[in-house]
Amino acid sequence: MNATLKILSLSMAIGLAACGGGNKTETAASGGTSAGTSADCGTLAADQICVKIGSGEPKTGAIAHLGKDNENGSQLAVNEINAKGDLVIGGKKVKLVLVGEDDAGDPKQGATVAQKLVDAGVVGVVGHLNSGVSIPANNIYARAGIVQVSPSSTNPDYTLKSTKTPKGSVSAYRVVATDALQGPSVAKYMLKVGAKNVAVLDDATQYGKGLADQVAKSMTEGGATVAVREAATSTTTDFKSILTKIKSSNADYIFWGGMDDTAATLVKQMKELGMTTKLASADGACTDKFIELSGEAGKGVVCSQAGMPLEQMAKGAEFKTNYEKAFAGQKVQIYAPFAYDAVYTIVEAMKLANSTDVEAIAAAMPKVNYQGVIGPIAFDEKGDIKGGAVSIYEVADKLKVVEVVK
Repeated sequence: MNATLKILSLSMAIGLAACGGGNKTETAASGGTSAGTSADCGTLAADQICVKIGSGEPKTGAIAHLGKDNENGSQLAVNEINAKGDLVIGGKKVKLVLVGEDDAGDPKQGATVAQKLVDAGVVGVVGHLNSGVSIPANNIYARAGIVQVSPSSTNPDYTLKSTKTPKGSVSAYRVVATDALQGPSVAKYMLKVGAKNVAVLDDATQYGKGLADQVAKSMTEGGATVAVREAATSTTTDFKSILTKIKSSNADYIFWGGMDDTAATLVKQMKELGMTTKLASADGACTDKFIELSGEAGKGVVCSQAGMPLEQMAKGAEFKTNYEKAFAGQKVQIYAPFAYDAVYTIVEAMKLANSTDVEAIAAAMPKVNYQGVIGPIAFDEKGDIKGGAVSIYEVADKLKVVEVVK
C-alpha cells in the first residue's frame, strides 16, 4: 500500500468510527460545540485538538454515485489538510475528521442526518447534495449556530429563505451558481439553437420544480411557447402518457428538471415512441452516469452544470489526478471539486476567526476570500458565491462543452 492510500485508509477509518471519550475535553478546549457522539480522531499530541466537519449526501439509492462523489471531494480535502499538519487554531494544532452521514436524498432523512451532525459536535457542514434536503436541514444547522456550505444545491431559496444563527450570522452558503443563472442559461441556449415550442417537465422536488419554473419563465420571455407544463416524480419509470401528450403538441424541445436516472428513462421512452423532440436538462442529469444509462438514446441531449468545466479550472487537472489516485477506480462526477473547496472554505473561516467556535466561524464566513480549485471563492450577503458560472454541454460519447456562461 502506497503512502497516499495509507493516508486515505486512516482518514476514512476515522470518518466512520464512533467518537472516543476524550472528545468532550478536546471540543471544550477549542471553544467548539459540545460533543458526545461521532468520530474518533485517534491518538492526539498534547498540543493537538480534534475538529469535526460534517458531510451529508445520498450514499444509497439511485443517485448515490453523486453523493459519494461529493463525500470523496470533502474527504480528499481533509486528507490533504491533515497530511500537511500545519493547521493551527488558537495555538493548537488541528486534526480534522470528516463525519459522513447518508441522507438518501430524502428531506426527512436529511433532517435526521442534520440533527445527528449537530449532536456529533461538527463545526461546519459540507452538504447537502439536493436542494430539497439542504433547505430543511439548514433550519437545524442554523439553530445550532453551524455554517452549512453546499457544493451542489442550486435552488435560490436555499440561501434566500435561510435561517440566521442565534447571533444573527448567515448560516447557508454555497459554492455553485444558483438556478437563477442556470435555468435562464439553458433556456437561452435552447432559444439560440432554434427552440420555439417547448414542453417543460419536472420531478416535483424543490430542485427539479424550481429549475423547471426558471426555464419555463425564460423561454416565455424569449418568445417561445411552453405548450406543455407537467410534473412527474423523482421515481417515475413510465413517462409514456405524458410523452404522448407532448408528441401531439409538436414540441421541438423537452426540458427535464430532475436527476440522471429518470432523465435516462425519459429519453429512452422518447425514442421508443418515435419522437424527434430533443431533450434538455440541467446538472442533475449532466453526468457520466446519464451517458451510461441512456446509451444511444442520450446522444444529442443538452444539459448544464452549475460551475466551470473541470478541464477549464486552473487547478482542475491536478485535482483530477489527486482524486483518481486517492479513490482508485473512481472518476470525478460533477461536484467533488466544489465539495473539496467547501471544506477549505470552512477551514479558511476557522483560520480567520482563530477559533473553532461555531458562531465565530459563521461570523467569519463573509470575510472569506479564497482561491480554490473551482476558482476564486467569496460570498455575497445572501451566502451565494460571487461570480458563479454555468457550463452548457452536449452529450456524445462523453460530455462536450459547447458554452460557458458567467
